[in-house]
Amino acid sequence: MMNEEQHTPELPPAESAPLPGAELDAAKTQESPLKTRLLELFLVTLKIGLTSFGAPTAHIAMMENEFVRKKKWVTEEHFLDLISAANLIPGPNASETCFHVGYVRAGYPGLIVAGFGFIGPAFLFSLLFAWIYVTYGSLPQIEGIFYLLNPLVLAIVLETTWLIGKTSINDWKQILIFALAVGAKLLGINETIILIGGGLVGILLHHVLVKRENDMPPIQLLLAFLPLPAVAEFFGKVAEQGKETFWNIFIYFFRTGSVLFGSSLVLFALIEKDVVNRFGWLTTQQLTDSIALGQITPGPVLSASTFVGYIAGGFSGATAATVGVFLPSFLIVAATAPLVKKMRENHLASSFLKGVNPAVVALILFVCFSLAKNALVDVWTVLALIAGLAVLLFTKAQPYVLVLAGFVLGILRILIVS
Repeated sequence: MMNEEQHTPELPPAESAPLPGAELDAAKTQESPLKTRLLELFLVTLKIGLTSFGAPTAHIAMMENEFVRKKKWVTEEHFLDLISAANLIPGPNASETCFHVGYVRAGYPGLIVAGFGFIGPAFLFSLLFAWIYVTYGSLPQIEGIFYLLNPLVLAIVLETTWLIGKTSINDWKQILIFALAVGAKLLGINETIILIGGGLVGILLHHVLVKRENDMPPIQLLLAFLPLPAVAEFFGKVAEQGKETFWNIFIYFFRTGSVLFGSSLVLFALIEKDVVNRFGWLTTQQLTDSIALGQITPGPVLSASTFVGYIAGGFSGATAATVGVFLPSFLIVAATAPLVKKMRENHLASSFLKGVNPAVVALILFVCFSLAKNALVDVWTVLALIAGLAVLLFTKAQPYVLVLAGFVLGILRILIVS
């Protein structure tokens, strides 16, 4: 009897119970030294950054295959939690998911290493393409390539808008927010204000009206997120006063990255009026070309900011734009990574996002209108648009396939005409 009583505490029920997903993943990080984990993390994210093309959903699918199935660094349930957290904060969703997994695997050093591994290839390829474009883009032969490419890029933007709209605008509240965003854009209100305003209306309709008084967000989340748009907007006003220096480009893209929700195409909705009309950094044609290059560049589509920055300010401008647009999401993920579970379950945060999404759709539609004026120049370009939409809507082709097809058709057209 005494032996049984002394032996019983060695196997308490709590120790035999399985660990939840997040706790189990945290325990696995102790299996190997930090340097080993960081090196492996860099190699895996570099592989994803070099081989992932197309929409963020394609990037996330590759991450799920590598992080969950092959490496088993996180469980499926925990990975879904990280995706949900990425959807609740500003910045590119695929990149933020990668940052989160890096944090889970190796803490804050892992977050940084994962970011460099995933974003690095896109930055280098975009820099190379931008140099080629600036060096040779003025030749008639190069310009002719974009004759059929532009309408195909427009098809990609329209298809993305349709997919986002189907999931974002699904009841009268979302329709109302969408209509308010369209009206605000027609009145010339700043895009940043439209996005934040949509989020606030979302809180009013989805949170306040359902009376969830006891579900307030953790104070850490408020401190991590709320100051960024205001601070970035203030410094953005300062940056607008100067020339295209490293600091001015960095601050402008930092401001943009701090209010960028959902699809990376929102980037073009936010910067179109500024970089084309206010600053004169790019022409409408160059902005369209930057979208195309973003689609054929591996890694995050947001790396198109590298192309924009290079045209605006050379190599330093490309670096400033890339660091600026990705830094807000780095900072927010670093601050909120320990709060993933609370963020996903928080009703106020999800209500803000519900309000932002219809505003995002409205802004992208205005980008579509601007692109259409530049891309649809004759009946052949209209037919190319229709064909591109048909391919995307009725097949499983990825967007970069259309971009590559546009390049090939453009080259063939040049050879035939000449």
